[in-house]
Order: sequence, then structure tokens, then C-alpha cells
Amino acid sequence: MSSLFDSFTLKGVTLRNRIAASPMCQYMAEDGLPTDWHLPHYAGLARGGAGLVVVEASAVSPEGRITPADLGMWSDAHEEALRPIVAAIEDAGAVPGIQIAHAGRKASANRPWEGDDHIPEGDPRGWTPIAPSPVAFGGGLSRAPEEMSLDDIERVKADFVAGAVRARDAGFRWLVLHFAHGYLGQSFFSAHSNQRTDAYGGGAENRARFLLETLEAVRGVWPDDRPLTARFGVIEFDGRDEETLSEAIGLSHRFREAGLDFLDVSIGFSTPEANIPWGPHFMVPTAARVREETGLPVSTSWYISDAEAADASVAKGELDLVMLGRPLLANPRWPYAAAKTLSVEKPAWATLPAPYAHWLSSYRTE
Repeated sequence: MSSLFDSFTLKGVTLRNRIAASPMCQYMAEDGLPTDWHLPHYAGLARGGAGLVVVEASAVSPEGRITPADLGMWSDAHEEALRPIVAAIEDAGAVPGIQIAHAGRKASANRPWEGDDHIPEGDPRGWTPIAPSPVAFGGGLSRAPEEMSLDDIERVKADFVAGAVRARDAGFRWLVLHFAHGYLGQSFFSAHSNQRTDAYGGGAENRARFLLETLEAVRGVWPDDRPLTARFGVIEFDGRDEETLSEAIGLSHRFREAGLDFLDVSIGFSTPEANIPWGPHFMVPTAARVREETGLPVSTSWYISDAEAADASVAKGELDLVMLGRPLLANPRWPYAAAKTLSVEKPAWATLPAPYAHWLSSYRTE
């Protein structure tokens, strides 16, 4: 029996399998609103058989976008525009999730295929990034952000709460707080980007304050029967790996005490000098350690594409869910292909809509 096709229940939500579509920015929105691109994209991921489909990072304010083409969740119009996407994901049998985010010092950038660098100052398409400290990321993201005041911090926390309320009311059943990848939450926690000397900077306890306060505030409005989760960069690959990971695990314990239900274990991406050991399933051991030491159910992503290895990670208790990004872009019906590889009978067809399943159930390649 394949563990990858076991159901997974967390709070009041049950996923049909352990395969999740990772939040992948599409950079195709207009004023933060979805366009004709988005509904077929997310419906296709759900129809392909994933148990959970997480809508891409949706900014909690206009300044929180990575690029001018990011999705948003800062107004009632955004909530209403995302309702059909929620319905399409659910109609295809998957659980609809969403990641809410603030890009921090990586905001006001060009789309990846248009430079992946900061929009020049004075360009009307751009805006002024904000961050814990006026420290530029580096490389193509060379613009120094404005340091956030205490009022800014309170405002952004309130923006996260408002975004969570809109996600709740739009019908999303799985919420992800984006505390990874060098964006605002990660920038507060990382010593690479946080040089503050007040209550939000200095030692690990102070650097964790913004993340914990944001989580606690969102916990107050997010329904108890729907999972509240976070994507968190627990390691930087900067030569301080054990120190950073130990601090991150300590914070993850506090996340759990504050009401977090699940952790998607990722990379910090707080410095362009990181020496990341890219390779198949390279983050799985780190995620397994976080799971063992915190008691939180976990997922991870990054170069996971082999069905048998993914199945083994779940079977061995290293991961609870497998987050897939590029493999689902290459083949939205990766779950079907994985079921065939793993000789799983019923889920191979049960996770596909009838117009696909009827014909594929009798298809032979030999």
C-alpha cells in the first residue's frame, strides 16, 4: 500500500492524499486581482489529483507584493475575485489553501523573466520597499529598504489579520503564513537582514517577535477547525547552519504553542552568498528533524519529483505531506503518474475527473 496516497486529516480538514501543490507565484495578476490565467491554472492542478492546492503568495498590502503582477488579498474585491478559484479547486476534489505574504525588502521587483531585479527608483511601476532594517538583499535586489517604524510593524500585522479574514470568508480551508525566502517574516528572524536594537532585533527571541505576534493575531481570527500553517526558512546554508537551525527549531516550538498546526520546512534565502546543496530531496532530512524535535506535522519541497522516494519519505515518517512545484508545472497529472508507478489501483482513477479517468483507466503503453 502506498503511503503517498493515504488520506491526511488535520483539524477539520481531510486531504485525499499526501500530495500538495506548493504555492507558486504566477506573476499574472493585475492590481492584485486574478486574471483569465489563474482559474484554469488552479483548477488544472486540482483536477490532476493533488490533495491540497495552495494558491500563490497573495500580498496583504500593495507594498507587500514582490512584483506589480502579484496576487493580492488586501481588499474585498480580491476576496470576491478569488471565490471562483476556491470553488474550482473544491469541485475538483482538492482542498483549497492560500499563502498570505509580505515581500519586505524584496518588494518592487521585475518579474523573474523580465530581470528579477528591483524596479529603478522613479519608475512609476515601483514603490519603496520596507523591512526591519535598511539593508539591501544584494545582487539584482540592490535597493535598500526603509526601516520599519513600530507603527509600520503594527500596521503590517493588522494587514496579515485582514488578509486572513478575507481568506477565511472567501472559503479557503488551509492558510499558510509566508515566513520564508527572505521576505518580511524571514527578514525579521534572520541576522542577515535584521540589525534592529529595539524589541524586534538583537537576539533570537527578539528577532522572533514579529513572526510570533503575527501568528498569534491571525490565530485569533482563523477558524479552529481549519489548519493554520506557515512556510518557514529554517536554514540559510551560510556556514552557520546548526546555529540557525537550532534557533529555528526553538521558534517552531513556540509556533506550536501559539497555535500553529503544520509547518512547511524551507530555506531562508536571506543572503545571495548562500551555498545551497541543491539535489534530489535534499531538504527532507532537515524537515524530518524539525518534525521529530517539535512534534509538528511537516512538509517540504525542493527537487522532489521521484514518486518512490516521495512515498518512502511519507512511509518513514519523515514528511506528512509532499509539496510539489515544478513537477506539477511540467505535468499537472503527476499524482496519476505516481499512482501508476506505485501500482496504486483505485487512487489512480479516483483522483482524476471522469473525462480523464474513463479513458486512462484502460490505456496501455506496452
